[in-house]
This record gives sequence, C-alpha cells and structure tokens, in this order.
Amino acid sequence: MKQFVVIGLGRFGSSVAAKLAQNDNEVLAIDLCEDCVDRMKNLVTQAIEADATNKEVLESLGVGNFDVAVVSIGDDKHSSILTTLLLKEMGVPKVVSKAVSELHGKILSKVGADEVVFPERDMGERIARHLMTSNLLDFIEFTDKHSIIELIAPEDMAGKTLKEINFRSRFQVTIMAIKRGEEINLAPGGDDKVLTGDILVVVGENEHLDILQEE
Repeated sequence: MKQFVVIGLGRFGSSVAAKLAQNDNEVLAIDLCEDCVDRMKNLVTQAIEADATNKEVLESLGVGNFDVAVVSIGDDKHSSILTTLLLKEMGVPKVVSKAVSELHGKILSKVGADEVVFPERDMGERIARHLMTSNLLDFIEFTDKHSIIELIAPEDMAGKTLKEINFRSRFQVTIMAIKRGEEINLAPGGDDKVLTGDILVVVGENEHLDILQEE
C-alpha cells in the first residue's frame, strides 16, 4: 500500500484521489474549499481543509512522509508552484503537478516537480493508474469496461513464449503487439518470445488488466 497526498480537489484532483483510494491506497486529500473537502470525506482515507502553501501546516500533517504527492491546484499558479517547491523541500520522493499552460509546466519542472501533467490531455484515472503501477507506460480507456495498456513485460515472463505464458487463459487479455526497441511485432503468435525490457500492448477488460498489472 502506498501513501498519496492529493492537494487541490477540483474535478481532476478529486478523480485522482478517488481512484487511488478505490485501489486500497492511503490517500490524504487537502483543499481550502470546505465543500470540496466534504465531498471527498467518504471517498478517501482522510480529507482536510487546509492551506497547502503553509509549510508548517504540511509538516503538521506529516506530508513529507508520503510516497507521492499530487498537486492539482486550479488556476492559482503561484500556489501550485509554491506548494510543489515546499513538497520537494520536505523530501517527498515523487511530486506530480498539474499545469494549466506550457509556461506554468516549465516553471513547475524548474522548482522540482518530478512529473507535470496537463488535464486536457491526461484524464485523472489515467494518471492514477500510472502512479500505482511502476511498469505501466500508457493507458487508453475506450469503453467503460475495456482499455488498452502499454506496460513493461514483468520479469517472470522474460525468455518465455506467449504460449508458455498462456496470456489468454491466465489473464483473459489479448496481446496486440510487442515493442522491442524500434521494432514492433504486430499480432504476435504463440511461439513469439517475450524478452527483458519488451513493451507489451494489451487489450482487455479493466478488471483483467488490473490483475496483469499486479504481476
């Protein structure tokens, strides 16, 4: 179980916080908006009305001990930049910050953001899945129940053929392609091998893809 702190509970932040909590992670949600906090109280581990630009407040909440921080403050660029800076100064290993413009994103990177996201391009659920799964590279949801993911092949699959791994019966998903460097093997067959570092492009139901990502 990882510990996440999500600061800013607008549409994007709420989506990320809720999805992380649904997957049994410890989630602390913070916002200055009382109504926003109230909406999240039953969806996350703890929701607090607080000023995240105040270092003493962050320290009192033990934010520096969390694994990942998501800064999803709205249009207040100054607050998002300051909060990002404070979190890195406090030693949070990974800080993901939302940007509202290219310039804003560049500044966030300069002050220490490990990753900058643009909500117009990256949906909250997609970011949540990326944060929870270290080998997940990309995620495209094309129905409510089905998605396509790109992930680094788990180590226990290296050197085995698709037939030996038995993807279909083991995970109930389909391998669409195997990427190996600049080469792409489209619609690989059962005799094709998976090597260390290969990227698998997989399609299936979300619940089955979740099982695969846990490998």
